[in-house]
Amino acid sequence: MQLKTSTRSLGQVMIVDCSGRLVFGEETTLLRDTVKELLVGSKQVVLNLAHVTYIDSSGVGTLVGLYASAKAAGAAVKLAALSARVRDVLVITKLGTIFEVHGSAEEAAGSFSGGAG
Repeated sequence: MQLKTSTRSLGQVMIVDCSGRLVFGEETTLLRDTVKELLVGSKQVVLNLAHVTYIDSSGVGTLVGLYASAKAAGAAVKLAALSARVRDVLVITKLGTIFEVHGSAEEAAGSFSGGAG
């Protein structure tokens, strides 16, 4: 299943709901372009990965790249509702210590100071 994304706002926070596979190709390009566009208008982005069924090394690289781009722009990208597959990959790669991870998109949005509390 290809990656599908939809965006919604919760207060000042933009949430990107993702479903499908986060893999090399159109999928990672779609996510990267979506988030970079959101970062122009918002400094607070949550990636809801609850329905991501598979992630490969390119998908992991995309998440790291988005984290770095956001940080350089004075923004933040947080992860929410990790599927078991995504959680396992982040643990194996030890990237779970870099990302701020929350149980739900709403919880992640509320964690931004002055965000959607």
